[in-house]
Amino acid sequence: MSTLKLVLTAIDDSVDGIRTLTLTHPDGAPLPSFTPGSHIVVECGGPGRPANAYSLTGDGITPSAYVISVLRCGDGGADRPSGSQWIHDELATGDTVVTRPPRSAFAPVLRARRHLLVAAGIGVTPMVSHLRSARLWGRDARLLYIHREGRGAYVDTVRTLTDHASIHTRRDEFVAELATSLAEQPFGTHLYICGPASFIDFVTAAAADLGWPPSRIHLEHFGADALDPGEPFAVQIVSTGEEFTVDSGVSLLEALESHGYDVPNLCRRGVCGECRIPVTRGVITHRDLYLSEAEKQAGDSLMPCVSRGFGETLELTL
Repeated sequence: MSTLKLVLTAIDDSVDGIRTLTLTHPDGAPLPSFTPGSHIVVECGGPGRPANAYSLTGDGITPSAYVISVLRCGDGGADRPSGSQWIHDELATGDTVVTRPPRSAFAPVLRARRHLLVAAGIGVTPMVSHLRSARLWGRDARLLYIHREGRGAYVDTVRTLTDHASIHTRRDEFVAELATSLAEQPFGTHLYICGPASFIDFVTAAAADLGWPPSRIHLEHFGADALDPGEPFAVQIVSTGEEFTVDSGVSLLEALESHGYDVPNLCRRGVCGECRIPVTRGVITHRDLYLSEAEKQAGDSLMPCVSRGFGETLELTL
């Protein structure tokens, strides 16, 4: 898989706990374009270190730089620091950062009459690129955003991009406006949600209670940490005939490794695509951020680090 070697040209630590990085081509050349809602996977250090996905917040058409913002969280300790810890504590301007090319798992639906963007905390980052694109192409996009006091990322940027942004720090006021907004959207509006798992579940449930169909609700999770343990499911390896059960709370990748199967992997969070394996039979619950919708519907491969089987035995080709 191709990678990009970029130079860290600027760091912004003006928002407490959030570090914003500006990455450019070493020669100053334009970088690959990307669709709104895209992310890049950053290799956070050397071998054995994590690779994390971060949303791109800049302009997507032949950009001169990629801009990402990273919330410090999930410190892994001195021996194996988390991706955010590495970015906050070890990176400095002038350093080289290795990333994968942009990939979108959260693009706007172009046929939508309106785009209602709902974000919490660092979940605002993919919404910024949505708003940039909406302004460029004249789409109707509106943002509801809640953040902790003093932890509002991109607040000033959002206000320059749209007159239809409602920004809150009080949960009761946000919840009241959310209920009204969900109830009053015109037919054909699509809803986009990004934030912590509990926030996504809350907004999704509120929309479902008001009759929003699943086809008009789009979610952006930040990797495997946002996922539930899942139900147990059965697996059969075609080449050996071996069968075993993957327990709840255990990933398929972990189960394969425990049975002696060597599966290449990198991020273990469903974002890099390194561990993709073929599937010859069975129903897949896709939970990755790598495969396109068409690839998921084909049902012939999955990312075992996060995705699971459902119902009948899952047959794998290894």
